[in-house]
Order: sequence, then C-alpha cells, then structure tokens
Amino acid sequence: MKMLWSLALKELRDGLRNRWIAAAIIVLGTLALALSLLGSAPTGSVRASGLDIIVISLASLSVYLIPLIALMLSFDALVGEFERGTMMLLLTYPITRWQVIMGKFLGHVMILFIAILAGYGGAILIMIMLTDGSTEGWQAYALMMASSLVLGAVFIALGYLVSVLVKERATAAGTAIGLWLIFVVLYDLLLFGALLVDENQVIGQQLFSMLMLVNPTDTYRILNLSLYEGVSHAAGIAGIANEAGLSGTLLLSVMLLWVIAPLTVTLLVFQRREL
Repeated sequence: MKMLWSLALKELRDGLRNRWIAAAIIVLGTLALALSLLGSAPTGSVRASGLDIIVISLASLSVYLIPLIALMLSFDALVGEFERGTMMLLLTYPITRWQVIMGKFLGHVMILFIAILAGYGGAILIMIMLTDGSTEGWQAYALMMASSLVLGAVFIALGYLVSVLVKERATAAGTAIGLWLIFVVLYDLLLFGALLVDENQVIGQQLFSMLMLVNPTDTYRILNLSLYEGVSHAAGIAGIANEAGLSGTLLLSVMLLWVIAPLTVTLLVFQRREL
C-alpha cells in the first residue's frame, strides 16, 4: 500500500504540474456554476426543486465531459512511459507491475475526484450563497457527483487498456477519441436508429433496457435521472427504471463492473508485455 500511495501521489503531482487539475476544475466549475444559476429559477413543479433541474443538466453535460477528461488523463499512462523509456527505469525499483497499474489508476482517480469536488461542489455552494437557494434535492446532486467519479473511473480504465495495447502515443490518442465517439455518440444513434426501423417491435422494453446497460454512459444517465422522484419527474421518465427492473444497486454494479473488467485485462496484458 505504501508503494501504491507513492505512485498515486506522483501522478497527482504530475497532474498539478501539467495543470490538468486546474483546467478540469475551471471547465467543470464554470459550466456547473452557469447551469446552477440558470437552473435555480422556479421550475413550476411541486415535485422538482431547482437542484433537481440542475442535476438533469449536469448529468447530461457530464456524459460528454467526464469521459473525455478521463481519457485525456489516461490514454498515454503506459504507452507514454514506454516511449520515453521511463517504464523500464520504474520497474528497476522494488515494485511489481500490478502496483504500477493500480498506483497510476489511483492517482488519476484522485485527480478527477479533486476536479469534480472543487468544480461541481464549489459551483453549487456558490449558487446557494448567491441566491439563498434551497438545498432540497441535495441527495440527487451528491449522487450525480459520486456517479460522475465512477463514470470517470470507467474511462480511465478504458484509457489504460488502450495505452497497454498500442505501441505509439499518437495511436493511443486516436483510439481514445474513437472510444469517446463510440460510447458517447454513436452507440445511442445506432440504438435509436434500430428502434426506428423496428416495425415489428422485436426490441421490447426489457431488451432495450439491457442494451442500455451495455453502455456505461447510458447506465450513468439512467442512474441519475431515475433514482430520485423529483429528478425523474422533471426528466419525464418517472417509473421507467422501476418498470424495467433497473434498481440503483444494479446500475451502480454495472458501472463498477465497467471499471473492473478493463483494469483486469490491462493487468493481464501488462504482465506479459516485454519491456
């Protein structure tokens, strides 16, 4: 654990030095504050508070921003070390390969945690102070922040998988952008396109729900938009997740599986890779 912590702190220091943390905080905080101030106006619904509206907006925004930030953090975590020749030097120390992966992963998750806590958390505190707004619905906002970190961890893990499979940093960058497009944009376009051409209604509600779970970004959306009544009513999907049997525990478990699976494959490949 001491070695893991040392590697994690190294990644955190690199994030500070490279201004990754500052950039992520500015981007997330600015957009969150703007949406928070816009969403703090009365909603006209007795079931939806201002924070519920903000959760919907930020959850929709996070689907695009959080995966992109996570992939940019992680795509060269391994291939970059190989290109610079520092991986061989690192492994001359009394450290195992799995410790390298997990230490780096912990460090990158810490960077994302700081960015989300300062950006999203700071924005909502400023909004409450400036507008004397209500804190009703804070549980949904806290869930959005926590699940955003898990979503980021998913794409950090996917970035590591890319980084261990390719041989060049440029290839890793292109593949990371491709993954972002597939999970954030193309998958949903294909899924809804299939629904449009499904005249015989072969794709029922249960199958559609399972197909949504295949994509971690869709799982994140469902989790944040359906778990709390105020948010689900404001988003217009009240009861849909319950009818499909998608509990909060199941949704969170699927997201955690999306973290564990790529990390496991990364560890297996890295153990067999020649220096």
